[in-house]
Amino acid sequence: MARGQLTVRMARWSATHPWRAIAMWVAVVVACFALGSMTGTKESTNEGDIGEVTRADDIVKSGNFDDPDVESVLITPQSGNLDQAAATKVAGVVTERMRALGGVADVAQPILSPNKDAMIVRVTLKDGDDDNRVEPLLDATAKVQQENPGLRVEQVGGESIGKALDETLGEDFKRAEMFSLPVTLAILLIAFGALIAAAVPLVLALSAVAAAIGLSAAASQLIPAVDAVNSVILLIGMAVGVDYSLFYLRREREERAKGRGHVDAVEIAAATSGHAVVVSGIAVIISMAGLFLARDAVFSSFAVGSILVVAVAVVGSLTVLPALLAKLGRWVDRPRVPLLWRLTANKSKPRFWPAMLKPALKRPVATLLVSVVALLAVASPALGMKLKFPGTEDLPRDTAVMQAYDRLTAVFPSTGTSHEVAVRAPADQQPAVKAALADLVKRTQSDSLYAQDGLEEPRISQDGRVTVLEVATPYEGGSQQARDSLTKLRTELMPQTVGQVPGVEYAVGGFVAADVDYAAHTRSKLPLVIGFVLLLTMIVMMVTFRSVVVAITAIGLNLLSAGAAYGVVTAVFQNTWAEGILDFRSNGAVVSWLPLFLFVVLFGLSMDYHVFVVSRIREAVLRGVPTKQAVAEGITGSAGVVTSAAAVMIGVFAVFATLSTLDMKQLGVGLAVAILIDATIIRAVVLPSVMTLLGDANWWAPKWLRGKQPKHVAPTAAPEEERELTPVG
Repeated sequence: MARGQLTVRMARWSATHPWRAIAMWVAVVVACFALGSMTGTKESTNEGDIGEVTRADDIVKSGNFDDPDVESVLITPQSGNLDQAAATKVAGVVTERMRALGGVADVAQPILSPNKDAMIVRVTLKDGDDDNRVEPLLDATAKVQQENPGLRVEQVGGESIGKALDETLGEDFKRAEMFSLPVTLAILLIAFGALIAAAVPLVLALSAVAAAIGLSAAASQLIPAVDAVNSVILLIGMAVGVDYSLFYLRREREERAKGRGHVDAVEIAAATSGHAVVVSGIAVIISMAGLFLARDAVFSSFAVGSILVVAVAVVGSLTVLPALLAKLGRWVDRPRVPLLWRLTANKSKPRFWPAMLKPALKRPVATLLVSVVALLAVASPALGMKLKFPGTEDLPRDTAVMQAYDRLTAVFPSTGTSHEVAVRAPADQQPAVKAALADLVKRTQSDSLYAQDGLEEPRISQDGRVTVLEVATPYEGGSQQARDSLTKLRTELMPQTVGQVPGVEYAVGGFVAADVDYAAHTRSKLPLVIGFVLLLTMIVMMVTFRSVVVAITAIGLNLLSAGAAYGVVTAVFQNTWAEGILDFRSNGAVVSWLPLFLFVVLFGLSMDYHVFVVSRIREAVLRGVPTKQAVAEGITGSAGVVTSAAAVMIGVFAVFATLSTLDMKQLGVGLAVAILIDATIIRAVVLPSVMTLLGDANWWAPKWLRGKQPKHVAPTAAPEEERELTPVG
């Protein structure tokens, strides 16, 4: 047996000292979670250098402006026209009560909308970090509404929208947990037929998620986190945590079924499945590390969370899992679910997978051509992929604050989408800058791409060097008209006005600018990240399987499944035909960060199956089995565990497709589809076709890569136990 392997040594110690290993694992998980609770999460406020929008932000920051949060109280009629006298009276009550609140810095005079159908009271908040500081304002607004049922009185602003969004995301996170757990448990019950065996992978995955969330919060002090990172940790953690435990546990059960003792079975699982888990974990971590090359806050935060949860899951599968299996012994197969247990314990020769493999084994060329053409057809919609940030218009409309936002932006367009014009010039040029901005505003007044309702005035820094002006557009942030208005500002209006001031530096920022610049940034970084992931993944696969051809094949197959996932996401979310099915409103695009993140996640996770399946094939080849037969044995022998693992991943990812936000829906659909394709078409059709067609050429490698291990090991070269334990690397 390969007793020198680190995975075997770790498993042996854990299996012979189970209580110590279990206690240490619990202590580590609790300590990680407690550490995160103590440090808290530092949220990201910087998107990195993504173009002109970053320059605009830098100019604004250099002005040291007071940038207080502003809430708007909107007064509109319940029906018909606005009673201006009644609205003015209610606005006075709002003003009086808001000024009496401790967290309010100023309340502006009420403003009547241009169409005379609404009135707005703008409330400026004092600086502070209290997450609940907007609550008293919302309570005051609600009380005024109760006292005046004839009018609609509602509050909207960055703080109130953020509060509602946090509540929605929190409910989403709870729903994801609530649905993903029973779905995963049900799949594991079908896989094992016993409750304890099904519960062990689930418990370990949850403990890995808890530890990683704590570590991620602590790590955010160095690399600030974005809001969605905990959802990503849950999504990735449940997938890989269950899969790694599943691979290990199934192999241990197989060895016990052959009559081996508990410790011996654990060691054998460590030498085979444990080794595959390490290789798979390294592949995922390498893929996630590629996100750092994108050099922006979203990808860096996702990379940290994903790497931490994968690393914790790998460590757990190599330490506490062997301890649990050794301590539980045969109790791991209790209590049994009668029908499911009989199905899992059925030793008859499988029929389904051999039948699925027949076309690939008998006619590999034709099968390969048909399957590859089909996958390329599925991927083809990705050629027309458009990238956008989800905007305010893409948030769920089932909350009162978002309904109020729609009414506010309808009557006061400048409170919706606006461009942030940032200008920096010598202080003595301030009159020229002011005149240039006045000229800019005048030019926009006759242009339908821009909105004017008198709410915004230029802000000038105390030193007179920096001026900021909000130029509004009446269109949604993700619309083509909003993008056109940005383009016109940047290429025509700004150069013709502000650009004529001597010594001036200017840039246009805001949401639309961030959307456009971030999409361009993602496209520019995607080749670099893909190249990094492909190169390092190929090196890992070459070293693991001692074959250049196997590594190249793995890269090609993963690119096919990733391309197909891109195609499905594009076809679903850039069109409207699936809106009713998935409960979303299409914005005609894919979330800007999704293609890059989806690629690295898929490339890492698909290695789970590829490493496990090819490891089984190579074990057979090393025993002297012909490649064609080894392919059949390896895929058929691993079919049960790989199918179960894929079902778990698909189930978890599909839950995320039911969440409220558009980005999580797209991520869930993309991952679920990719894993489904990878575990079916790739594994049962493309992989066997390629390997059968290549034959012995699969195992070609230069001399320096082959090492001392012979290409084939004759069946009589070692006893059965020794051959079972031949490591994959």
